[in-house]
Amino acid sequence: MVLGFDNDKYLKLQSQKIAERVSEFGGKLYLEFGGKLFDDHHASRVLPGFLPDSKIVMLSTMREQVEIIIVISAVDIAQNRLRADMGITYDEDVLRLYDLLADRGLYVGSIVISQFSEQNNSAVKFQRRLESHGIKVYRHYHIDGYPSNVSHIVSAKGFGKNEYVETSRNIVVVTAPGPGSGKMSACLSQMYHDATRGIRSGYAKYETFPIWNLPLNHPVNIAYEAATADLNDVNMIDPWHMQAYGLSSVNYNRDVEVFPVLNAIFTKVLGTSPYKSPTDMGVNMVGYCISNDDACREASRQEIVRRYLSAKVSARKGQSSASIVDKLQIIMSKLDLDETDRKVLVEARKYQQQSGCHSAAIELPDGRIVCGKKSALLSPSAAALLNAVKALANLPNVNLIAPTALEPIQKLKTVSFGDITAELRSDEALMALTVSASVNPMAALAVEQLVKLRGCQMHLTAIPPHADAKTLRKLGVNMTSDDVYSCNQVYFN
Repeated sequence: MVLGFDNDKYLKLQSQKIAERVSEFGGKLYLEFGGKLFDDHHASRVLPGFLPDSKIVMLSTMREQVEIIIVISAVDIAQNRLRADMGITYDEDVLRLYDLLADRGLYVGSIVISQFSEQNNSAVKFQRRLESHGIKVYRHYHIDGYPSNVSHIVSAKGFGKNEYVETSRNIVVVTAPGPGSGKMSACLSQMYHDATRGIRSGYAKYETFPIWNLPLNHPVNIAYEAATADLNDVNMIDPWHMQAYGLSSVNYNRDVEVFPVLNAIFTKVLGTSPYKSPTDMGVNMVGYCISNDDACREASRQEIVRRYLSAKVSARKGQSSASIVDKLQIIMSKLDLDETDRKVLVEARKYQQQSGCHSAAIELPDGRIVCGKKSALLSPSAAALLNAVKALANLPNVNLIAPTALEPIQKLKTVSFGDITAELRSDEALMALTVSASVNPMAALAVEQLVKLRGCQMHLTAIPPHADAKTLRKLGVNMTSDDVYSCNQVYFN
């Protein structure tokens, strides 16, 4: 992989920028974190060299000053909203984030449940669950007229009815499992309550994408539109920034549209607004750390195709609208992209034509592409993974797992567990490989190669079962598939 991003430079510049913004306000700073704190795989895919946990590493350098609030919407809890890249619900991700942050030595002061309603039983139960672990939970409520009715919002019946989150440090990072959770509202509510208590505080936004100092139609910024196609986000030139400074900068439509209202809220809460544009609110330094523009452009093009293929599968499953696929087709046309620009897709389909079976292809770090096919013993992804680790270990084309060792596992699946299919999924095949490693040196060498699959591209000619997709995510493989099922069964898991 050709690197396009200087991660060390980013850590240094970003921490300096946040420290500068804190000093500008001279008190407490509520820092809204857009995107993912952990596992920012979108950023690592479009900016090769950006590490998925870079934000956490950066915050860890100032951990003594930082306190974290995690916000989750009661509506998302009730609807079991999924974090698509990990396959877990938002409420599960809050628990995961809490543990991960604590493990890194970062202080999570509390969790805010936004849009709270006593009638929302799932939100009430989630609060009880959190409090049973000794976690502080605060309730923020729906505010009529938010965000346009400023006089009502900035009043005792607006922000005033939210519970005040007690904080003890001067940098308060406000994060969430995903977009639309209520992070900005939580920050503004805190500023209102601080003002009534005579506490000086300010607000800033750390949103990685779009990158404000890259051109509007740069592939990295277009890839952000592809990533948020379901939110109807559109990148645009920030007119407020152009008006104030005569400089072009990129923002997205939601921030641009709501800025006049935010400005009015800042003015009402603070007496005067510290910002002249949505871009002013940001502290993002990512654009200054791109070291190879061509590498980032190509990585972003590949990400757009990947998003398009994933949307087709989601629509096929009935999990999203076909209109999102249409929108992504328009986004692809901006860069003259086609799904066949994904090399592993072309190779997987070619291998299927040759073998007559559903197939998978993986591109290895050195550019080689290896394939695997569905058989009586293995699923396509399991076969491709085993072939990939053999290739990485430079092993001959021999069975790493004896068929006699696989047959008992198949019997357990079909006879004892009642599975319809006998072939081993990826996780089952890798477990069998690991067991074989204790007596087979070649299998042991193959197991050592698994870490090298992180970041590799993979395509399957049929939608994989949930277990296979989950295993590939854990391995860090960037998987796509055709939007067809491998069988005609209605129940497919």
